[in-house]
Amino acid sequence: MEQNFLTYKGRPLVRSGDTIYYGNMADKYVALIQIKSKKMQDEQEIADQVIIQLLATDEKLSLKDRIANKGERRGLAEAIELADIWLTRYLKDEK
Repeated sequence: MEQNFLTYKGRPLVRSGDTIYYGNMADKYVALIQIKSKKMQDEQEIADQVIIQLLATDEKLSLKDRIANKGERRGLAEAIELADIWLTRYLKDEK
């Protein structure tokens, strides 16, 4: 059964609550985006503080060793854009 995911720049975005995985699990790296705080803007709740981690998908590594990069941004758009830049750089080196 084929699953259709929301994508950004050709990569899947999968959300569960305040956690978003960005990227293809078949690749060597995937981005983990966690919304740590939210704020109200124009009567709508939006992400404020967002943590981004670039993780190796190799499950043989410990969680600590899987973290290739990490950062923090204000807002979900900036966080996803940073995650996309990291994935592009790290995956380019793998090809």
